[in-house]
Amino acid sequence: MDHAEEAKRLFLEGYNCAQAVFCAFRDVTGLDLDTAARLSSSFGGGMGRLREVCGTVSGALMALGAVRGYADPQDRNAKAVHYRLVQEYARLFRERSGSIVCRELLKDVQVTPGGVPEERTPEFYARRPCLRLAGEAAAILDGLLLDPNKEKGEDET
Repeated sequence: MDHAEEAKRLFLEGYNCAQAVFCAFRDVTGLDLDTAARLSSSFGGGMGRLREVCGTVSGALMALGAVRGYADPQDRNAKAVHYRLVQEYARLFRERSGSIVCRELLKDVQVTPGGVPEERTPEFYARRPCLRLAGEAAAILDGLLLDPNKEKGEDET
C-alpha cells in the first residue's frame, strides 16, 4: 500500500490529520478503520485544535508505536531504542517541514479559534499545508519502517 497516498486520500475524505496518517497504516497495525480512527481522533489539529504537536506527527508516532513500540515497562533498552526512533522521526519531519508543532506549521494560515473544526472547502485545502504534511508524515514513517538499521535502533554512523 502507498501509505502517503492513502493518508492524503483519507484526509480528503474528512478524517483529521492524525486519523489520516494513523489509519493509512492499518494494514501494518492490524487495526480496522473504525478502531484506528477512534484511537487517533483526539490528536487532530495539534491535539483537539490546541495547535500543539502536529496531528500528522502524532498519527505517525502512534503507528510507529503499534509496529515498533515496546510493552515491557522494565525493558530500558527497548524503551531507548524506541525513543531513538521517535527522535529520528521528529528530526526527519522537522527537516522536511520546518517544525513538528501545528501552530508553527500554520503560522501564515488564518484559522478559526476554538474547538469547532472548519468546514472542508476548496479554500480550506488551498490555504493549509495539512494535506501535504499528511503525505510527508506517512512517507517518512515508511522510510523508517523499511530501514533495517532503524528497525534495530542502530545509528547511521
